[in-house]
Amino acid sequence: MPDDLRVNGWLVIPGSELHERFSRSSGPGGQSVNTADSRVELAFDVGRSAVLPEWARARVAERLAGRLAGGVLTVAASEQRSQLANRQGARARLASLLRAAVAPPQRPRVPTRPSRAANERRLEGKRNRAAVKRTRRFDGRDPELAGPHNDGTLTTIAS
Repeated sequence: MPDDLRVNGWLVIPGSELHERFSRSSGPGGQSVNTADSRVELAFDVGRSAVLPEWARARVAERLAGRLAGGVLTVAASEQRSQLANRQGARARLASLLRAAVAPPQRPRVPTRPSRAANERRLEGKRNRAAVKRTRRFDGRDPELAGPHNDGTLTTIAS
C-alpha cells in the first residue's frame, strides 16, 4: 500500500503527515482475538500540514470543527478482522472527509416565480378538485345552494 493518500486531483497527503495507531478491536476475531491489534486510528494534523493551502486549511477547520481535536482529524476503523483492511478503510474514510471538506460550497439557489401559465394550471386543478368534492357531498339538495350561511350555520332540510 503506498504511503501517500490521494484525496482528489490536486491534494495528495504524504505518508509522513499521517500517523497510524493500532489497538485491539472489539468484536469477533477467532483464535487471534486477544493478540491481534486490528483496530486502526489514522490521524492527520490539519493545522500543521504543509500540503494544505491556507484557504483549504480554513475550509477544513470550519467544516470539520466538530471532528477536530486540537487541529488533528482522527478516523478510527475496526469493522474488519484484518489490520490491512482496517487501514485501507480508515484511509478511504479520511480521504472522503477531506474531499468533502475542501470542495467548493454549493451555489446558492436563485428563487424564481412560477409563470402565469403554471399558476393558471394550478388554480384550474384546484377548481376541478373542488368540483369533484362538491359532487360527492350532494345528498338531495342543490349543490350550489348547500353550504354555510352568513351566520356560519349549515343548511338542513327537515323531512
